[in-house]
Amino acid sequence: MMDFKQKLYTYAQLLIEHGLNVQKGQIVNITAEICHRELTHLLCQIAYRRGAKHVNVDFIEPRLIRTRLLDSIEDDDLAYVPHYLSQKYEEFVKEGAAVLRLIGSELPDNLTDLNPQKINTLSNSNFKALKKYYTEGVSKSKVQWTVAAAATPQWGKKVFPELEEEKACEALWEQIFKICRADQPNCLELWKKHNSILQTRAKHLTKMKIRELHFTGPDTDLKVFLSPQALFVGGGSQGPRGEFEPNIPTEECFTTPDYRLTTGKVKVTRPVLVNGKIVKDLHLEFKEGKLVHFESSEGKENFARYIDNDAGSRFLGEVALVGTDSPIFQTGKIFEEILYDENAACHIAVGFAYSMCIDGGPLMSPDQLAGIGCNVSTVHVDMMISDEHVDVEATTYEGKKVKLICKGQWLQGL
Repeated sequence: MMDFKQKLYTYAQLLIEHGLNVQKGQIVNITAEICHRELTHLLCQIAYRRGAKHVNVDFIEPRLIRTRLLDSIEDDDLAYVPHYLSQKYEEFVKEGAAVLRLIGSELPDNLTDLNPQKINTLSNSNFKALKKYYTEGVSKSKVQWTVAAAATPQWGKKVFPELEEEKACEALWEQIFKICRADQPNCLELWKKHNSILQTRAKHLTKMKIRELHFTGPDTDLKVFLSPQALFVGGGSQGPRGEFEPNIPTEECFTTPDYRLTTGKVKVTRPVLVNGKIVKDLHLEFKEGKLVHFESSEGKENFARYIDNDAGSRFLGEVALVGTDSPIFQTGKIFEEILYDENAACHIAVGFAYSMCIDGGPLMSPDQLAGIGCNVSTVHVDMMISDEHVDVEATTYEGKKVKLICKGQWLQGL
């Protein structure tokens, strides 16, 4: 049996050696909250032992973000982003850096009661300032990047409300270790096998030349259309210095839809965190690609603000397939963190699309990408749309219908 310290070290190894795949001479950037300093120290230690040239850590204090939103005298000041931040992230692209973001907030409800428009202004301004990093570094895999989680007492309490915060944090760590296979001494080998399964599945889905994905279930009858050039992606991606794992954990095979054609109604099966506030019981309706109507029992104003950010924020930028064999789904828990909840179920995302999911996409001009329905936006939020009651059927460009998922489960051969 591995104790907590052994599991935490194994987890740190997983993030640096498999997630980022840090190489000798590479620069590394880690963004984490101050409460994650113990794990961050291990990450730095392992990165340097792998040969990293320099490891920079950006520690976040969540209360300072709240302070800026509450106490800035001028709302326009929230749109200010210092130039050095843009230059820093552009250097990551130029240098082919390895960039890690740890999620899991010390104060998960930190922004819940604040003005959603102010939060939008802050997040949109940062996205625009780092546009080159996202379009070149992330979308075209010119950096090696990974998003992973670290437990906190208050986040743990959300997942395990029946436990005291300290015990809830311990229980959440155990779930993270188990889901990420960090409770096993052969963790890295298990991830290689898992990656192979996802990559094989993604290649199979791509070869099918799917024209339409039809999701059906309770309150769900949604058709998502794909370009003939759509590529499914699953598992690791190829970066400037080798393969890396963008999300740990990951259970999805995803692609870029034709944003102009989505049609139908869909029930969102898990709560969605939008700008610091949970949106619950969300139901969506699409016509001619556009989200034309929605209902929710909580968080309606936040969601309304979010989907009116720009011209592309009411159209799809991603569709992903996930089976109920996912270890996240198997826990029976709602994590209220998109990294985990999106890997528990099939999902769609309104907002920007990934050009890497289009054959030849990274080399296409914006006009060429627009011509095949690749959405452009400053936002991107995933919404889970499946459970054990949802079926997914594909229709190929040759007109063949193939059932992919039945009652949430991948069918044999997939």
